[in-house]
Amino acid sequence: MNKSYIEFRKQRDFSSILTDTFGFIRNEFKPFIKTIFNIAGPAIVVFMLSLAAYNYVAGDILDFTKMTEPGVSTTNIFAIIAVVIIYFVSAIAAYILSVATVLFYIKSYVDHKGVIDPSEIKSSVYKSFWPFFGLSFLKGVTLIIATMLCFIPVLYAMIPMAIVFSIYVFEPKRSTSDAFSQSFTLANADFWTAFGVFIVLGIIYYILIMVFSIPSVIYALVSSGVFSGEIDPANLNTFSADPVIIVLNVFNTFFQFLLNIILMVAGAVIYFHLHEKVNFTGTYDRISEIGKTED
Repeated sequence: MNKSYIEFRKQRDFSSILTDTFGFIRNEFKPFIKTIFNIAGPAIVVFMLSLAAYNYVAGDILDFTKMTEPGVSTTNIFAIIAVVIIYFVSAIAAYILSVATVLFYIKSYVDHKGVIDPSEIKSSVYKSFWPFFGLSFLKGVTLIIATMLCFIPVLYAMIPMAIVFSIYVFEPKRSTSDAFSQSFTLANADFWTAFGVFIVLGIIYYILIMVFSIPSVIYALVSSGVFSGEIDPANLNTFSADPVIIVLNVFNTFFQFLLNIILMVAGAVIYFHLHEKVNFTGTYDRISEIGKTED
């Protein structure tokens, strides 16, 4: 059965943005996920493994009494520092590669009318790694500053920051700084529709995370003795090193990583909606294609 082609370059209302976001993921699920893991998979695997190691050593990092014990060697301290560094570096790499893969997949999908070119996507993702790193830094700083100012500024800033990567990918002539500044201008074209979509998706996102984290919460409560009323401080000290907790935390993080794909696709759909509302590029292209067909 042929998959229906989803036209990204058009204006949408609130419900259409949600429908097309989930429709695209449903229609393209197998090649979409395969492409993401082919490109970002190694970084994601390293991130998950380093997360497990990080969770294991986290208790030692917070327990300063152990750091001063005679049995703790300099080698162990360097090993802990190495785990922390690998964890943060792999987390950044996995995030950047996954975001870039999602957006360049959509770009290939749009450019080739529903047919994707995996080699083109892979090449584009690797070439754009450092620009994406720069945009990620600007995005993080912006959201931190907005959060420090007040609750309302961060609600406003999250819309431009949700489409800033899309601007860089779908408008290749723009630099990272141009994409960053343009995101605020474009967001104002239909701010409240975009805001409403992300509020709904955010609620869905956190509900799913909470549901998936239930096994971890139950196990944590049982292991710490909360249900029995006998809380053992010794258990609390070794809790972070519990293999079951580590595995559950890794699976929770991996699940959150997959859920982020929904937000990335929604950001691209919203970008095209805002861009069409301002520039009508897709509308003009479809009109010219009709003329060519008639000729």
